Amino acid sequence: MRISSFIKPFVALGAVLAVTSAQAAEKVNVAALTFVSSSPLFIAQEKGYFAEQGLEVDFKFFRAAQPVAVAIASGDADFGVTAFTAGFFNLAGKGALKVIGAQLHEVKGFEGSGILASNKAYEAGLTSVDKLPGHSYAMSQVGSSFHYMMGQVAEGAGFPLSEIKLKALQSVGNMIGALKSGQVDSMIIVPHIAKPLANAGAAKLIGWVSDYAPYQVGGLFTSTANVEKRRSVTEKFVKAYQKGIADYRAAFIDGKTDQDAIVAIIHKYVYKDQEAAKAHPKIRNGAMYIEADGRLDVADVYKQVEWYREKGLVDASVDAGSFVDNSFIKPLTMPKK
Repeated sequence: MRISSFIKPFVALGAVLAVTSAQAAEKVNVAALTFVSSSPLFIAQEKGYFAEQGLEVDFKFFRAAQPVAVAIASGDADFGVTAFTAGFFNLAGKGALKVIGAQLHEVKGFEGSGILASNKAYEAGLTSVDKLPGHSYAMSQVGSSFHYMMGQVAEGAGFPLSEIKLKALQSVGNMIGALKSGQVDSMIIVPHIAKPLANAGAAKLIGWVSDYAPYQVGGLFTSTANVEKRRSVTEKFVKAYQKGIADYRAAFIDGKTDQDAIVAIIHKYVYKDQEAAKAHPKIRNGAMYIEADGRLDVADVYKQVEWYREKGLVDASVDAGSFVDNSFIKPLTMPKK
């Protein structure tokens, strides 16, 4: 018997097994922003952690937080990570979403979102956070995470939010433009934008949100249908996401591994239209804190819902307990009863 004749059946068998394996992979759609905050997802994809769990992931990218939540609620995507907003909580309160893990977390001692003053306002005396009362503040929309952050900074610094002139400018680009031109006095923004603005002399950095208001910025979430009907898929997704977080933390938080390889992975998704020499420093600057294993500060999520509810931005019927599901990842904290 010729060797080729002997080998052919095994080659054919291997092809069949490969096809069977591919067919067995569960397909999931993931809604995300092309931000550094989504890095654990990108790491899990590029390092094969999703594939290890038998998942075939297809990304759907958006430019703002609210469409990410809407995509999950409508069934256009299976999983998503994004910041919490009043709009998110209202949508989750209707029963379509389940928060199952954590995304970014502002923690004291770790540089996260920066509090900026315009050069004009700084020269006029806005040189520290306690001097914010009486000044204007740029945010994207009423009920946004920017709105909430200033509310918490005000509380932490000991002055009422009512003493700040809130300016809803609809987009981050508009916020930046207004600050640089001196049309508004202050702004809170993620570090990969805050640091370059300050370093270039376009604004002054007067504080960090984490020094005044540690809080759970966003979360990992899925549809209620996935939790109820595709629990094993959800569990597999969570495991891969946690491995992505472990690599992210090793590079940016714990300092246990070389950042270069992780930054190169993230660059495939974030600032991918820019050369590495320009993009990589931005990615490093944008690396904020993520809790180990994606553990959620549930107590803070309850606090956020209550804050928005008091401001009339979240419906009175919304109960955080109805959409926070702690059965996939052990929570960091729970609300006091």
